[in-house]
Amino acid sequence: MKATALIMAGKRSGSLDPLAARAGVAQKCVVPVGGKPMIQHVVEAVAQCDRVGDIRIVAHEPEEIAAIPVVTRLQEEGRLEFRPGAFNLVDSVFSGTEDADFPIMITTADNCLVTAEGYSEFIDKALAEKAGAAAALARKEDVIAADPVGQKKFYEFSDGGYSNCNTYWIGSQEALGAAEIMRSGGQFVKYPSRIAKAFGVINLIRFYLGWGTKEILFAQISKRFGFKLVPIVLSNGEYAIDVDEERSFGITEKLLARRGAVAG
Repeated sequence: MKATALIMAGKRSGSLDPLAARAGVAQKCVVPVGGKPMIQHVVEAVAQCDRVGDIRIVAHEPEEIAAIPVVTRLQEEGRLEFRPGAFNLVDSVFSGTEDADFPIMITTADNCLVTAEGYSEFIDKALAEKAGAAAALARKEDVIAADPVGQKKFYEFSDGGYSNCNTYWIGSQEALGAAEIMRSGGQFVKYPSRIAKAFGVINLIRFYLGWGTKEILFAQISKRFGFKLVPIVLSNGEYAIDVDEERSFGITEKLLARRGAVAG
């Protein structure tokens, strides 16, 4: 079974991203990182992943992205297509998933450090769990090992701390309602009211007091949604680092350069 890959490459309305302004481009997803547009890292990774079939990019301004040679080639091969971005993340997900084959893996254009192997690991684990929906997490100690001064807040459970990897799984049309989880962009740690809205007050209390493991919490959330929602722990802490601003841009370039040195 191959998953459809949905790459979210939207643009915030009304303002130019600071990284895009510095790079002289119209949107963040084409800012050069490690010598290539950041979305190119993601497109290449999902295209090289043998668990991925069709690829869809959800974008407000596709022209800059479509000009990237690997994107052009995949379009010509009929493997990649663009879908229009909407005014919010959830509606953009619905736009991207319209008429798509399930299961669907959702990732973001700034996930420059996730490799083809990382996406394969996520898909394999989601399939093995028979997940209706899933979210990728990385262990706190793995994230800190990759970036000792970056991430400060983690989802804390009785079995440890975890960070969101901005990669999600939608196993079926019925589970598509889980896209509501992404309405705030995954930044639940900063906005407790959003957790309460999505997960329920009791689960919010469990979350902040560290009652139980992540599996127990996700099982409770599954009852609320009516299908199996699974936490998928990935093996590499780098997968939780995306390019948000200058600091994460710098650490991403550093880690990409280190990979190149090891490969060389």
